[in-house]
Amino acid sequence: MSDTRLGARLSAWALVSVFLLFTQHSPPTASPRPGAPQPGAPQPAASGAELPHPILFVTQFPLGADFAARASVFGNHDPAMSSAGRGGDLWIQFPDGSRRNLTAEAGFGVASGFQGSTAIAVREPSVHWDGQKAIFSMVVGAPASQYQVIDFPWQLYEVTGLGPADTAVITKVPNQPITYNNISPVYGSDDRILFTSDRPRKGQAHLYPLLDEYEEVATVTGVWSLDPTTGDLALLDFSPSGDFSPMVDSFGRVLFSRWDHLQRDQQADADDTSPQDVYGTFDYADESADAAILPTRTEIFPEPRPSRTDLLAGTNLEGHRFNHFLIWQSHQDGRELETLNHIGRHELHGYFNRALNDDPNLREFIAAASDRFNDNVAHNLLQVAEDPAQPGRYLAIDAPEFQTQGSGQVIALSAPPGQAPDAIAITYLTHRDTQTVTPDGGTPTADHSGHYRDPLVLSDGRILASHTAETRAAGNDGTRAQPDPRYDYRLRFLAPATNGYLEAGQALTPGLPKNLSFWDPDVLVSYSGDLWELEAVEVRARPRPPLPQALIAAPEQAMFDQEEVEPAELRSYLEDRELALIISRDVTNRDGHDEQQPFNLSVPGGVATIGSSGTVYDVEYLQLFQADQVRGIGGADSPRPGRRVLARHLHDPQVRNPPNPSGPPASVAVAPDGSLAAFVPARRALSWQLTDGAGTPVVRERYWLTFQPGEIRTCASCHGLSSSDQTGGTTPTNSPQALAELLRFWKANLRPLFEDGFESGNTSAWSASVE
Repeated sequence: MSDTRLGARLSAWALVSVFLLFTQHSPPTASPRPGAPQPGAPQPAASGAELPHPILFVTQFPLGADFAARASVFGNHDPAMSSAGRGGDLWIQFPDGSRRNLTAEAGFGVASGFQGSTAIAVREPSVHWDGQKAIFSMVVGAPASQYQVIDFPWQLYEVTGLGPADTAVITKVPNQPITYNNISPVYGSDDRILFTSDRPRKGQAHLYPLLDEYEEVATVTGVWSLDPTTGDLALLDFSPSGDFSPMVDSFGRVLFSRWDHLQRDQQADADDTSPQDVYGTFDYADESADAAILPTRTEIFPEPRPSRTDLLAGTNLEGHRFNHFLIWQSHQDGRELETLNHIGRHELHGYFNRALNDDPNLREFIAAASDRFNDNVAHNLLQVAEDPAQPGRYLAIDAPEFQTQGSGQVIALSAPPGQAPDAIAITYLTHRDTQTVTPDGGTPTADHSGHYRDPLVLSDGRILASHTAETRAAGNDGTRAQPDPRYDYRLRFLAPATNGYLEAGQALTPGLPKNLSFWDPDVLVSYSGDLWELEAVEVRARPRPPLPQALIAAPEQAMFDQEEVEPAELRSYLEDRELALIISRDVTNRDGHDEQQPFNLSVPGGVATIGSSGTVYDVEYLQLFQADQVRGIGGADSPRPGRRVLARHLHDPQVRNPPNPSGPPASVAVAPDGSLAAFVPARRALSWQLTDGAGTPVVRERYWLTFQPGEIRTCASCHGLSSSDQTGGTTPTNSPQALAELLRFWKANLRPLFEDGFESGNTSAWSASVE
């Protein structure tokens, strides 16, 4: 923005501020800028922007901030005025270029001027399968006067009347969590609504909010599923650092970006290594509301971070650092949760370290020195969208976690069901330079065409994305009261550039300006100019995807048949106790690409899978951990609201596995054929590690996994195979001995109590017996 234009804006709003001082902070009335579109009225066409179908999108007050703000990579559910300023709307643009402001038509929002108690912000619309309605998230309300602080949560709404001659009707979705922030909604194949929310895992208000594993900032708890008619609500993935932007693809899979940061608490590390507490981290004794505050900071899993040289001294550990956003998938009921096609760091990242430093077989992973199929590095995969003409082809944004408000490089990958992860290639659609920022005072490269977010492939094959030409980091070049945000997201069609990539071309709209102001909460923020244009979706009918079902594979079914247990009967037991069953056929079997953790594994007296000469590691137990919200911050005397998760030995009182007195705490034995089976709590994040006979960790899980009540989940190998194991072999097909042993234990010890409790109606006696 030129100095002249900025100066004019500052002068105009300085007069408004003076006026407010002499009217006891009465809301100002601002007039629309001459020639500005009037909300609610059909708008003139933008030349040359012909569309195959209407486009639904939102406008947003531009922000300079990029930490836990509306457009940030994480923590973007915060509805506070500083994070999600008011004044945006829900718009639809038709093939002839005309537009309608749907929220204004339906009586929501403030057309111009002061954004007070009826002001709105809008986000993330998603169109129903019939193309006749859409669901979106909206926050209604803003402070009416200075210093007023009121909670206005994001809530789910539906809009109908999407035709050119219709009138919009907007209704609030019934039976949603009304006191929490519900965002990113999409329709399921059965018309359930999938969304993310910051509702606590089981609704426990004292655990609100969930604090992420990185900065201990409030985050959403995961992907939820709601039947709006009955109010049935289910947590599909309990994500300790957050899930983002879910969608249902053409195969019926739920895809979403998930923040994986399973490492020890860096704030606690700072407190431990500083002369005095910097962050005031501490432990609660348990998750209860009246839990004792302990004078400890205890962490047992995973291994220490590399910076904790004091804890690593005298060990063979390199130290564990973990932080990225990948695409995850699950069935629409939450079952079969895993990364998209089981893709991971080996297929995407450029570098990560080995776990141990005293085994020559283990090596750092360096993509440039590997022979992997994918030549292009991608670190974070955000805002995934499917190509309607090519099922299984997805666009995403690779952006840094800070600096760019979730915008960066547009990439693509093809990952239909069944595609091996080590045969998936990342395609750079915009130049790699668009993933990074230009330092202040620096000169952007000739290939840097700005930053992109929210990619959309239209049904005619063109790509539309929100774009800013600014190559520097996001920021505010004005003041808090008179912001001049650097980023000016506009919806633009991508077009071929001279360097062989795509770049931003023609704009979808001529710009949608507003004059607005609001209290934040002590400073009057005033802005006049174009609003951001974000999160475009195409309004058209689409086939309903199938509802994938989880099946029991033949090796496991053989054990159910042998032990004469009906899977449906066991599922009933698991569902009643909110448990799942996890199975592995051979934990000595490892993905052939993974040379960063031990891979020469042997069960004493049983199976071994040896990938090379050198050290062989005995594995005898699987030790299980559950994510407990027990880490506090802010000091024991006045702790901040909310808690971070820490890994604790599995202790859920509903879980009863066969006694294992010789193993480490919360462990089950590995059978001679390399198999294992265990009952685990459902809808709680879990992780685990393989240990030797003394309980020393050998192979550690790097992710949190969530299972559903009644789920029977098999992972054939310990690290699922991309194509082959460390010997060049394929997926194990043995019928797992450990499953047979667990079923026998269940029949002898648990089923009789379960049946007696329900046949007599004495469920309390059943509970007392097993706990």
